[in-house]
Amino acid sequence: MESYKREFIEFLQQAGVLKFGDFTAKSGRKIPYFINAGMIKTGEDISKLGEFYAQAYFARLGKKPTVLYGPAYKGISIAVSAAVALSKNGLNIPFFFNRKEAKDHGEGGIFVGYVPQAGEEVVIVEDVITAGTAIRESMSILSQLEGVKVAASFVMVDRKEKGQGDKGAMQEISDEFGFPVFSIVDVYDIIEYLEEDPANEENVTRIKNYLAVNGAGV
Repeated sequence: MESYKREFIEFLQQAGVLKFGDFTAKSGRKIPYFINAGMIKTGEDISKLGEFYAQAYFARLGKKPTVLYGPAYKGISIAVSAAVALSKNGLNIPFFFNRKEAKDHGEGGIFVGYVPQAGEEVVIVEDVITAGTAIRESMSILSQLEGVKVAASFVMVDRKEKGQGDKGAMQEISDEFGFPVFSIVDVYDIIEYLEEDPANEENVTRIKNYLAVNGAGV
């Protein structure tokens, strides 16, 4: 396993972002592990997370100028921290996020921060994709921006699950909307990491059993 993947999984556990048990995803699926960016609560941790996203951004997009979009609510802190990390490494790009309810006073509207203009490209930063529900919601919101194109999306973990059909959710999103979805690690990286310690046997078995039903393959 590449060292950055190990470092990222260790970070997710240390910060309480990666947990094991019985959870319900936004898709409605009952899942044996959960990725919750809302557990990142300190300046040090959100700074580290931004650095991992920036590393993934540079690896996939180089220094391509885009606009970062963080869907409310968990995506907001990700977008801000990623923008800061990118700027520290020579790429100063704007960011924005949405309100859950449109504001009818002040500057008004549904967006906060930089509002992309026609011809500009957006990168969506999310915590995780299970069935693609959240990304589809984001695309519906972003469709209000005329002439703006989504260049890519980045998530913490590719759960390698089926989307609405038999394809992986990330592949479905890519096919449906025409942009790539990248992850820092995937569920098989997590399994590989857990298998190094026999104490994790129960969690590994539960995840593998879940993927046997809901997985879209490696």
